[in-house]
Amino acid sequence: MDRKEAPDAGARARILDAAEKLFAGGGYDGTPTARIAELAGVPKGLVFHYFPRKIDVLISLVDERTVVTEEEVEAVPGDPAGTLSRLARRMPLRASPAMRRILFREADTHRKVRERLGRLNGEIIRRARFALELALPGSRGDAARLEAAAATFAAVLLYQESICLLTGHHIDPDAVAELIAHALGNLG
Repeated sequence: MDRKEAPDAGARARILDAAEKLFAGGGYDGTPTARIAELAGVPKGLVFHYFPRKIDVLISLVDERTVVTEEEVEAVPGDPAGTLSRLARRMPLRASPAMRRILFREADTHRKVRERLGRLNGEIIRRARFALELALPGSRGDAARLEAAAATFAAVLLYQESICLLTGHHIDPDAVAELIAHALGNLG
């Protein structure tokens, strides 16, 4: 029986792993496809078998490796700081620090990346606002303050690696949760 040999089942994942590492380090434009293939340990033609164009590698990375998971929010009424801290620990955004660097680096020049970043940000804001509404029963009347608090917390969760890279300062999400809870203190 004459059958064609199937491509290595793990090759696609290795290609994405290599691209993630290289794009995070040197950027999309600074990474040749040949270097991705070399780091992945595959022939360059196999990269194009899975990803017809180099941009398809970037889009697949962003779509597949930045996922907001559907997890229940664990809110404790009267404890907005603890609720936000729990949300941060069960981070609804599943993306490595390298993927976050790629998102922010490439969002300026690639529309699909910018759109994905916007959707991720919106989803995290929605979850943070929902968590705060559950933690602060009766606060729905102050929607603008809850939205601002949720957007602030989402920014910390989404941008913390970028801020650390740029400034060398690590932002503690628990401390930010405390600050937000203090600012919202009179809503409950």
